[in-house]
Amino acid sequence: MTDENTTENLRDETAEAAPEVAEHDRAGELEAALAEAKQQVLYAQAEVQNVRRRAEKDAADARAYAATSFARDVLSVSDNLERGLAAIPADLREDEKMKGVVAGLDATMRELANVFQRHGITRIAALGEKLDPNRHQAMMEVPSADAEPGTIVQEMQSGWMIRDRLLRPALVGVAKAAG
Repeated sequence: MTDENTTENLRDETAEAAPEVAEHDRAGELEAALAEAKQQVLYAQAEVQNVRRRAEKDAADARAYAATSFARDVLSVSDNLERGLAAIPADLREDEKMKGVVAGLDATMRELANVFQRHGITRIAALGEKLDPNRHQAMMEVPSADAEPGTIVQEMQSGWMIRDRLLRPALVGVAKAAG
């Protein structure tokens, strides 16, 4: 009978300990689930912050570079105006009949340059510079004893930047070793 009493006592103790162990396991599971939920919330907050930053950057880029397509189109107008001014001979510039036209064209060119400046559109320096394939497009090589090979010695078409982006590369002739 002693064995029976002992067995029953063990059953009673086990029965009393089982809910305590089950409660402990359940609490551990809940703590783990809570920790995982907190981690997921942190990841979600970080993701939302990244999306917000990206949207702000995209909006700023859209504002800064919205005029890119229009600016490319206007560059041809600038080129033609510049060529027209350069084609006017000195004697016609001094002619009283032409002075008004020349002054008007000069004023138009200055105003166009001011508009470009206000919108962050700048001319790329080319003559005398080393060829930079990110800003210049070499159209030909020119034999030269005076200039170091790879130096721009001729500009066929001006290059332009809009803020820090290339709008149009400069079309250039590059020096090569003579002979």
